[in-house]
Amino acid sequence: MRGGTVAVVGGSIAGCALAAAAARAGAERVVVLERTRGRLADRGLGLCVNDERAAELAAVGALPPGIPAHRLTRRRWVVREPVAGAGGRLFWEQPFPFHSYHWGLLWRGLRAATPEAVEYRPGVTVAGVTGGSGGAEVRLGDGTAERYDLAVGADGYRSVVREALCPGARPHYAGYVCWRGNLDAGRAEALGGADPHPDAVTTVCFPGGSCVIYRIPGPDGPRINWVLYAAPPAGGVLRYDDPTSFPAGALSPELHAHLVALLEREFPAYWGRALALTDPADTFVQPIYDLVTATTAGGRLLLAGDAASVVRPHNTSGAAKALQDAAAFAAAWDRAESWDDLLADYEAARGGAGRDLVALARRLGRAQVERTPPWARMDPEQLAHWWRDQLAGAPGIGGQAMAPSP
Repeated sequence: MRGGTVAVVGGSIAGCALAAAAARAGAERVVVLERTRGRLADRGLGLCVNDERAAELAAVGALPPGIPAHRLTRRRWVVREPVAGAGGRLFWEQPFPFHSYHWGLLWRGLRAATPEAVEYRPGVTVAGVTGGSGGAEVRLGDGTAERYDLAVGADGYRSVVREALCPGARPHYAGYVCWRGNLDAGRAEALGGADPHPDAVTTVCFPGGSCVIYRIPGPDGPRINWVLYAAPPAGGVLRYDDPTSFPAGALSPELHAHLVALLEREFPAYWGRALALTDPADTFVQPIYDLVTATTAGGRLLLAGDAASVVRPHNTSGAAKALQDAAAFAAAWDRAESWDDLLADYEAARGGAGRDLVALARRLGRAQVERTPPWARMDPEQLAHWWRDQLAGAPGIGGQAMAPSP
């Protein structure tokens, strides 16, 4: 199929990837509508991509070469024990074949790889979308409307395109929150007292929560990224109607005090001190949500990334899923003879994948936050069984292998 016009609502990782896929597939016009005026590259969060998924994505052109990444090989599970030393006691270790990325640097690489023909329009708010057999109408915040042959929702948790395709679908609060942050790796190393294990993900475990810590490349050198899952603080200082309630730099004194107390009470001394060095501007707290949609495509509307399914971060699959969505979109376009063919093919490839990822991440969340086991008292055989129960037949975390094109 050649020609046609495509609007991509949202210009972050999923949006850039889908826009590039549409342009390379032969769309006559591709427009990206991104509500943020600032530089998305300034977002400093870390993420990981499984090595096998990265190889698949690179092979189909969905993951451009040259984007800075840090190699990880193992996952270390530790608990706080006074006699174990400042870094805690290692009670389990797993292979972890991943590379870590800085969100902003990954976005910058994807944005640079987007064909010049794509119109990227920052600072544009999309108020609503409607779709039907004749095309899609995108209503902008200034009251104007634009017509396209297809509208792609890459607009995240609060997707207006999802609301048009799956009315009433909302992310559901999981009952706990995650604290996120990152800091210059040199500041942590200056503390001494423990080997930072630069090739490892360290998981600090405690009753009712866990924290994943790993290195990422940063614009000015390596950084340490951390994601801490735990019950929310009492007293109503958080609200749960927005997955991004407290962005970086907006922590209240109550939230900061709660985080400091958690680090002092539950963490090995080294990691507690290291994470406490994180600047407030690089720290935020996010209620955890998930969502499954009934469909990802129909009526000239298509969903990708978090707009299509909201997966708890435990699965380490968010970026890979967004890029796989783009790869599946490109493959469906290549085979399609009509817009209906494209939408049906995409739904067949990605609808079930999103639902499976949500289910796996829910199991991981229950086991590692909501119903934590006595990790430190378990032997290797028990721990391996505990892990297999979470996977429930899935090959591992990091996302599923892409189905080969017919």
